[in-house]
This record gives sequence, structure tokens and C-alpha cells, in this order.
Amino acid sequence: MNRRTTLAGVVALATGLTLAGCSSSDSKPELKVTGAFMPQPVSDMAAGFLVIQNSGGTSDRLTSVTSSLSDDITIHETKNQTMRMVTSFDVPAGGELDLERGGSHIMFMKLKQQPKRGENVPVELHFEKADPIKVDLPVKETTYNPKKQ
Repeated sequence: MNRRTTLAGVVALATGLTLAGCSSSDSKPELKVTGAFMPQPVSDMAAGFLVIQNSGGTSDRLTSVTSSLSDDITIHETKNQTMRMVTSFDVPAGGELDLERGGSHIMFMKLKQQPKRGENVPVELHFEKADPIKVDLPVKETTYNPKKQ
């Protein structure tokens, strides 16, 4: 009997841990990118803009961006008209991260080539929790600034 009780306890514990693991997967980040673009660069630097929407129940963090366009890509925030490099951006649960002109953005330095209007620049967004997301940034005219809806 003692052996059966121990076995039953182990099975109950394993089942409980398995169920706990299943329930936590329901609240993971669910990320989607919209409104992506890059103004046509006029030097060996460029900026990228987009919105990352998180419809999941858990927040995440954008930690880096990679692209074949540059080996030197950083993320910047702009506060009080001052731009500074940051290591990550929050993507809140049920919210969004808005990388926009005059605000936070992706910065491409030492471009390997000059993308032209009408082309697409492939990038990969890397997150703390979610899998990377591949996005094409359509190259727009230098002064492009979409209206907020």
C-alpha cells in the first residue's frame, strides 16, 4: 500500500505540474507588426518605424533588430527632444509599442547600400520571450510621415 500511495502522489504531482505548464502558455505574448516603413536615407544612416501590437496576456520586450542592410543597428528613444540609445523597449500585454517619427525608432548606421524608394528592407525583430519576427520595411519618400488615425 505504501508503494501505491507514493506512486499515486508522484502521478498527481506530475499531472499538476503539466497542467500548470499548459495554463501558463495561454498567457504568452502574441505579437503583430503593422505600419512599418523606412524614409529613403540621404546619408549612410537610416531610421525605421513600425508598431508592434501585443494581443497576448503577457508583456514582452523588443531587445534588438538585425538586417542585411547594416551590421550596426540600435534602438533609440526620444524624450524631451533628446535621443538616446536603449537596450530594449517594453511591449505591454494588451497594448502596443509605437516606433514613430519624433519618438522611439530603429537606427541603422553605416549602411551597406542605399535603399531607394519603392524597395523593401528586410529586418528581423528580436524579443525577450516571443520568437523573432521578420518584417519588410517599405522605403518611402524622405519626408514620409503617416497620419495618426
